[in-house]
Amino acid sequence: MTQPFFHWQDLPAAMGLMSRIPVRVDTERATSRSARATWAYPLAGAILGAVAGTVAWGLGSLGLPPMIQAIGALTTSVIITGAMHEDGLADSADGLWGGWTTERRLEIMKDSRTGAYGVIAIALSLIWRTALLSIVIGASNPILLLAALGALSRSTMAPLMAFLPNARKSGLSSAVGAPSRLTAIASAALGLVIAWPILGPIPCLIAGLTALFWAAIAIKKIGGQTGDILGASQQLTEITALIAFAATSSLSW
Repeated sequence: MTQPFFHWQDLPAAMGLMSRIPVRVDTERATSRSARATWAYPLAGAILGAVAGTVAWGLGSLGLPPMIQAIGALTTSVIITGAMHEDGLADSADGLWGGWTTERRLEIMKDSRTGAYGVIAIALSLIWRTALLSIVIGASNPILLLAALGALSRSTMAPLMAFLPNARKSGLSSAVGAPSRLTAIASAALGLVIAWPILGPIPCLIAGLTALFWAAIAIKKIGGQTGDILGASQQLTEITALIAFAATSSLSW
């Protein structure tokens, strides 16, 4: 039986995969559509971002400064996602720059222990995002801003899964499988539809270029992508999109 391109349960399946928020999912259907459901990753990201943005908005309503709003938003994001993307960034940093061969890099990435590269990567990610959010959050609607960032940063994941080979035969990315290129394009397009009106063209372009650059590094270092590479892509594209948004916003101010 041919499965539909879109299915309403793709969104809860994506939410269940990328967050700790309890959702009701038809496990059998979610498993059968795991790769097809990747089109919904940006939509799930927008919801997760909106939740974090709501916390920032609430803190702002209490008269708290932008720095506290940014910290509240990031704390919420880390909690509701289980820090899975931060974990991917840490594992990628440890593996890609801590090993000398493809096999050793993949072995390090699979190790549950976090090394110096990983700790530094997480610290820098949190510092960059906190600083950048504190700059722009006061002059923006935090709910819309973080929803747009959440969608855009997750819209690169399906294309990486579709266009890059899997570097290992196990792990989360391998279990989900490779989406079709049409599904990957739909995911990227959905992320742009959500993010472009809020962030503007330059942050969207910078996020795309960041994903391409990260894909080139992954190909060179380990010959493809893994779940950790996808998580790191989310972190890196969010940071660079935020940098671009802060820069373009400062020009308009």
